Amino acid sequence: METNVQRDEEIEINLKELFFYFLGKAGYIIGAGAALAALALAVTVFFITPKYTSTTSMYVLNRQTAESITNSDLQSSTYLTQDYMELIKSRTVVEAVIANLNLDQTYESVLEAMSVSAQSDTRIISIRITDRDPYLARDIANAIRMAAAAQIQQVMNTEAVNVVDEADIPTVKSSPSIRKNVLVAGFLGIFLAAAWFTVLFLLNDKVINAEDVERYLGLSILGQMPLNEEEIKAKKKRKKAKRK
Repeated sequence: METNVQRDEEIEINLKELFFYFLGKAGYIIGAGAALAALALAVTVFFITPKYTSTTSMYVLNRQTAESITNSDLQSSTYLTQDYMELIKSRTVVEAVIANLNLDQTYESVLEAMSVSAQSDTRIISIRITDRDPYLARDIANAIRMAAAAQIQQVMNTEAVNVVDEADIPTVKSSPSIRKNVLVAGFLGIFLAAAWFTVLFLLNDKVINAEDVERYLGLSILGQMPLNEEEIKAKKKRKKAKRK
């Protein structure tokens, strides 16, 4: 029991010393976080090209007649939504858009810039295009919607593919996020600096005071020599230098 108590006391003393050690290095730790955050800000603003996302959406029904639309039509359209989404991303649709807009892009690059999604239990499909040029993002999104509508009607024998929203010109960039990059870089700088000083603290095996003699050498201190004023001043200077 006594051994366990002693170990707990030693761990508590080490953590306490580490805490005060961090207090002495707080300026360096905060400075590292601020420096990395400033670097992330500069890189984000001056070296990363902003991108814009334009969105269009359409409503697909499996069958539409002049008489009525049954629940069976609606349910069938919901089940086929995944098929519609795959047709939107098909090579036939994308390459038709590339040809119509005379794009200097490949099928793979357009597909990478495109995101197709559908809300759960709905037949509304959204098409998002992200590009450096907001006008081009709008044009590609609208062109894909029109080409996809024709392809869906032809392949799936669907009579109704209606426009819900046409793509507009995005005015707010979708990436990069300056706030996110700065916060992540700041916390990363603080973490790395704290980790570095933790390693230095753990590797420091110097005997500085009487407590260190008892802890590391297992020897009891019988007495201490009093320090004169010059030695006290020198000791204070060493402590200040060590904190820096």
